[in-house]
Amino acid sequence: MHEKPLSKIVDELLRLRRDASRTSQDRSAPSSFELDPALVGRFVAGTLDSQGEAALADQVARLLPFHWVLSNKPTEAMTQVIDHLGGQGELMTWLDRHPGLPRLVARLYVLMGLLDRYSGNPAVVTALRESRERTPYPPGLEDFLVPETDDETLGSLAFKIEELLGDGRREEATALALATADWLRRVAPRAGELDPEVGDMGELMDHMHRDIQGAAGPGTV
Repeated sequence: MHEKPLSKIVDELLRLRRDASRTSQDRSAPSSFELDPALVGRFVAGTLDSQGEAALADQVARLLPFHWVLSNKPTEAMTQVIDHLGGQGELMTWLDRHPGLPRLVARLYVLMGLLDRYSGNPAVVTALRESRERTPYPPGLEDFLVPETDDETLGSLAFKIEELLGDGRREEATALALATADWLRRVAPRAGELDPEVGDMGELMDHMHRDIQGAAGPGTV
């Protein structure tokens, strides 16, 4: 996996997000959330300065949790930005270059894609279930897990992270993401025993934990 360009990895993960069983399709973006047409136009034309690009990145980050339900106008504007950058993977790479909300959102979406990828893996589900036999509700996940552990468990956590982002509850989204990554890296050795194909999950989750923590800033759990 690590041999692939980051943008290609992210493209794959975002495809998984689009196909996930739980999404925010029943929600709508606030009417004030849109992309400034002037900023989009200058960005596509290559004439947008760094300050304007930072402002556009912030607008994109705020809209992204509603990408399933955007109306035509913001969808067209978002498509222009994505096409100019070269794809959804490149969009995340671009967001990651801008500190603050854009970088945090980019890294949370990479984690969400990984959660959707691992959600249906039998070895991961078994490792999670065994973990919950010892600790029914891992730290930080008490309010988000149902008693059963199945192939929707991780996908439902990804859904909740996206929902919290859309509600503007970024600190809660970050805390949930970190707790989920921490849970997965703890069960990774067992999952790897059951399926060598997920042997790198612990390393990935450790990397994601550091990346998200770094994007969120000092004082993050």
